Amino acid sequence: MKVLQVENVTVNMNQRTLLQDISFDMEPGEVTALVGHNGAGKSTMMKTIMGMYEYTKGDIMINEAYHQHKSFITFKQLVSYLPEEPLLLTELTVMQHFQLYGKSYQIAENKLHDLIEEYTVGFDLQGKLDEYPEALSKGMRQKVQTICSFLLDTPLLLIDEPFMGLDIFAVDYFEALLKRKMEQGTSILITTHQLDRMKDFASSFILLQHGVIKNKGPIEAFETITRTSES
Repeated sequence: MKVLQVENVTVNMNQRTLLQDISFDMEPGEVTALVGHNGAGKSTMMKTIMGMYEYTKGDIMINEAYHQHKSFITFKQLVSYLPEEPLLLTELTVMQHFQLYGKSYQIAENKLHDLIEEYTVGFDLQGKLDEYPEALSKGMRQKVQTICSFLLDTPLLLIDEPFMGLDIFAVDYFEALLKRKMEQGTSILITTHQLDRMKDFASSFILLQHGVIKNKGPIEAFETITRTSES
């Protein structure tokens, strides 16, 4: 079964074509690196899958059953998203953010408690649970957003530039959690400029250039493709 299917997706905005005829799919447990220069369309692709941008042509489907346009609520419940910039609510504390995600995705209370305890220790946030986002550094806000995303048990996880703002210890812990998600069969689509880190995780890549797929294939082939495309 295909976890994610993106079929001939085109995104137009302000009389500009941001993505054109994008097609790819992902199997259970597959980790795909979405790569390209700044402005290539990586974040646009992520936001389009999440439903934040509307596509003008094509289709996006999860588990070969739920179309984004036709089953939007169910579709969203099957996707977890870690954005490049934290999307936190100023009126909620760190703990209240975790509780909101738990309620929204119907996570059992005892499981939610255990995950919060584990993740806050791992990211060294134990003393920040009653703080509001404005009192946190950018790195701490990114840790909070990361925990929110990893609390969810969804078949598809979207990660946009995960290493931004994380210290070296947080990066190590993040990578450990990423490996756990992989082992659990979660399909992960991830954008990053630090592809050397991803070669231990990703099995495939998609190279975007000016909103179109320039190339794709096994992650081992990416270095040669990069040199060719930049020459």
